[in-house]
Amino acid sequence: MKILQVCHSFYPCFDAGGVVRVVYELSKKLVKNGHGVTVYTTDGCKKRLDVKKNLPVCVEGISTYYFSNLSNYLRMKLKIATTYYLPTVARKEIMDFDVIHIHEHRTVLAIVIHKYSQKYNVPYIIQAHGSVLPTFQKQRLKKIFDLLFGYKILKDASKVIALTKTEVEQYNKMGVDGGKIEIVPNGIDFSEYANLPKRGEFRKRYSIKDDEKIILYLGRIHKIKGADLLVKAFADLTNDLDDVRLVIAGPDDGFLSTLKKKIGNLKIDDKILFTGPLYERSKLGAYVDADVYVLPSVYEIFGIAVLEACACGTPVIVTDRCGIADVVDGKVGYVVEYDKDQLRDAIFEVLSDGGLRRRFGEEGRRLVREQFGWDKVVLGVERIYLNLIEQ
Repeated sequence: MKILQVCHSFYPCFDAGGVVRVVYELSKKLVKNGHGVTVYTTDGCKKRLDVKKNLPVCVEGISTYYFSNLSNYLRMKLKIATTYYLPTVARKEIMDFDVIHIHEHRTVLAIVIHKYSQKYNVPYIIQAHGSVLPTFQKQRLKKIFDLLFGYKILKDASKVIALTKTEVEQYNKMGVDGGKIEIVPNGIDFSEYANLPKRGEFRKRYSIKDDEKIILYLGRIHKIKGADLLVKAFADLTNDLDDVRLVIAGPDDGFLSTLKKKIGNLKIDDKILFTGPLYERSKLGAYVDADVYVLPSVYEIFGIAVLEACACGTPVIVTDRCGIADVVDGKVGYVVEYDKDQLRDAIFEVLSDGGLRRRFGEEGRRLVREQFGWDKVVLGVERIYLNLIEQ
């Protein structure tokens, strides 16, 4: 098959969110399975790739266009990519693809691809990655976009991919025909977790004592991720446990200064470590040395970091607002309401019971290996592609 992937950001912009990693891993596996894959994206990472403007570059067998933006201000501040050269390429190439996969539909890229896919009758799939409803930030702008383009883009899609049952309900609220919806979860490459860093490497690097328990948050530092709730729960926890350290790892996404101010007001600065973004072995080392990983999100349609923690044998705690909660609950960790006291109590229980941590850790690795490996996920996506082409 000749497949076009469309996404706002791509390799090596992994700090832009989990969607980048998903599209990258999916594309790599499709190439490995013998398919021709092209990616249309924007030039947000151009300075780190040294690529020629608007010409394809090979990224691990993937033909990738990093289209220039008219305004990097709009791209950075409003998440609006204005790719002026995209239509020139799209109207020449789109008819050559068997199927198109659009990741996140509220983008200029999606508008352009929708236009030409309809003109040349090429089937396309929408995968919203948690952004189906116009909620949380910029709600008014999202609603205006939907009236002008969004509803039409969703309506004309041949299929839409949901990560969880929760996202299926969200597509239904946006008027998507239930017969068009397929559930395919995100995955991870379990082979990358076969040779994990030795225990203690992360502690040594950041001078964390061996007898200190580590609570890890790893992800974007954004209000929607709920790190402020975790900080409040942690402040209460320090009244009961002395040797605990909260590690907050990830890039600032507009909430770091607010979070640090809250920490200062709670007078727990000395018990919290900010590492900034962590990648590859450094990230794995953080998971390995953590006694528990916490994702306290206000809203999270999936949460790929939960699978990463499980693959490293680390127990997890998530809020019931995370779409992956039903996978976690009582099997590889705990699910709590978005409540400070419940979160504090769950963390205390996990940190206080070594046997429980080992059981959750072992079950987590088994779960990821059997249910969320990329090979299995890609088979599900390929099946959708092939069905569309046959139709």
